[in-house]
Amino acid sequence: MQYLNSTAIQAVSYNSTTKTLTVWFTSSGQAYDYYNVPEPIYLCLLRASSKGQYFNAYIRDQYAA
Repeated sequence: MQYLNSTAIQAVSYNSTTKTLTVWFTSSGQAYDYYNVPEPIYLCLLRASSKGQYFNAYIRDQYAA
């Protein structure tokens, strides 16, 4: 698990075998899985200056939860 410095996302983890991105949200504390996420998308999320904006733009409606 990778903890993030973000007001929207508390932590993330990525399984490269299944391409599953798990996101823990700060507001609810709940985890959600996103499937078939390419590893570069995960790595860009980690480097994004705004994790929440990156998630909304490139992950939320792009990959099945």
